[in-house]
Amino acid sequence: MEFLTIFFNTALDIAPIAAIIFGFQYLVIRKKVHRLASVLAGFAMVLLGLSLFLLGLEKALFPMGSMMAEQLTSQSFLPALADGAQRHWSDYYWVYIFAFTIGASTTIAEPSLIAVAIKAGEISGGTINPLMLRIAVALGMATGITLGSWRIVTGTSLQGFILAAYVLVIIQTLRSPRSIIPLAFDSGGVTTSTITVPIIAALGLGLASSIPGRDPLLDGFGMIALACLFPIITVMGYAQLAAWLEKRNRNHRERDTRPKETTDAL
Repeated sequence: MEFLTIFFNTALDIAPIAAIIFGFQYLVIRKKVHRLASVLAGFAMVLLGLSLFLLGLEKALFPMGSMMAEQLTSQSFLPALADGAQRHWSDYYWVYIFAFTIGASTTIAEPSLIAVAIKAGEISGGTINPLMLRIAVALGMATGITLGSWRIVTGTSLQGFILAAYVLVIIQTLRSPRSIIPLAFDSGGVTTSTITVPIIAALGLGLASSIPGRDPLLDGFGMIALACLFPIITVMGYAQLAAWLEKRNRNHRERDTRPKETTDAL
């Protein structure tokens, strides 16, 4: 019964998309859809796949993310406290380790990032390594989620993190190779997709609900904003490092091949 409800709601969400696509095709372009049967079958698969995916989120990813947050912040799991002592942010080190590893692993497996990395490698003629691009994005995502977890644990305001990250992004944009800047900003967007967003949201809300003094509405959200920003920073940082190494190697090659000056002894 729950699946039928999700299936019906998903069909309502997809209906406007189908109406716009077919409306433009028949009313504006005024041409028939090639292989209409295959297109309709594809829409049916999308509808079924999205419904199953949303059901899986409700049954697995959201509960697992919240459960991990609750278990990692449980008083029985955290280091024992002396009488009258207060909990320090460093006591939650397993939370930071989990946030970093889950952020990196989910990003590496993100289908949208894989597609962007493959296309970037093809268009660049091999200049951009798809695997290195995915690793750079994964490190940025992992860093953003870890900082987001630390922000929830400490109760630090989100504005300071966002402002500092955007300042760094602007500075890097002015100094990075122009060819990598659009890809870096797109990489920050594709990370927050089908796999990563549910886990990030569940982890943030679970942490805010489990740690005393935190408000799930005020502190539980904001992780996705950091998860979008830090991949931009790491991708441009990777490009800057690669450009610096290439320049250094080129200078070494030019110096090694430069003819040595000789002087005649008188």
